[in-house]
Amino acid sequence: MTPEDGTLSVTELHAYRLLVRLGRAGVTDLAVHGGMPHGEAEVALASLRARGLAGGIGPVLHPLPPDVALGDALLRRQQDLENARQTVAALSEDYRAHARRRDPEQLVELVVGAGPLRQRLREMQENAHTEILWFCRANPLAMAGTDNDEEGTALARGVRYRAIYERELLDKPGELESILASVRAGEQARTLPALPVRLAVADRELAICPLVPDEARGLGEPTAALIRSSELLDALVALFESYWERATPLGADGPATVDTLLLSLVVAGMPDKSIATHLGVSKRTVQRRIDRLMDQAGVDSRTGLSFQAARRGWLA
Repeated sequence: MTPEDGTLSVTELHAYRLLVRLGRAGVTDLAVHGGMPHGEAEVALASLRARGLAGGIGPVLHPLPPDVALGDALLRRQQDLENARQTVAALSEDYRAHARRRDPEQLVELVVGAGPLRQRLREMQENAHTEILWFCRANPLAMAGTDNDEEGTALARGVRYRAIYERELLDKPGELESILASVRAGEQARTLPALPVRLAVADRELAICPLVPDEARGLGEPTAALIRSSELLDALVALFESYWERATPLGADGPATVDTLLLSLVVAGMPDKSIATHLGVSKRTVQRRIDRLMDQAGVDSRTGLSFQAARRGWLA
């Protein structure tokens, strides 16, 4: 990453938090307290100085306020995301304004009703050749993840699945278990607190996007747009990629099956009480297992555990 990019790597984030905690630190201090190799600590500290997150004379540096160093870059990234949203809205409006001049089958087809929508989602997966992208919000309109039998078949024939789940969905009965089963079968899963729309994209050539907002549910049949190759579809794919970049991975090969799930939920930001509910154990047991994982990783904080999990490939 370049300083202008505005995104800190896992190593840089870990190093900065250590520097804030220590107040002042040199390369050796970071290596000792952060559980990282000396060379890695040296690179991280130099990067923090270059980004304006650390200052000082000589080898010992002190932390500088992050809002000054990263504020402009963050605003640029927020503006890029807002531009993507506006592009989707503008292209949708452009389609509506010119719909009478073109055959709607060439761009957008309306699908009305839960049954037809579910069938389209199944056909989309059955016909996919390379990749399926999902925005999975809580309270699905037509197909719950636990009912998606087509995914396993598609994964088995080599179709890549990338799915982002709203965090609320993880608390639904059976959903987290279903997601982790899909991850074991090959799905790449991530989570975010909230998603802007429901979305399914196949091979970057076909998308299904519901049109009725959640607050209007129950007033009629669910309605979705089936969108074929177009600038509108390109904008939806760009929207997915922007959210994928900042989502937290869920599940992967790691220390042990139960610890893999525990680690994924910790990194996803789920509180200990919810983790305990999912694992069917007490909150105290969860805390003991987290302490054991920190000992295994050679760190003394959850931030350090997240860093070591990413560094060692415990999370995809």
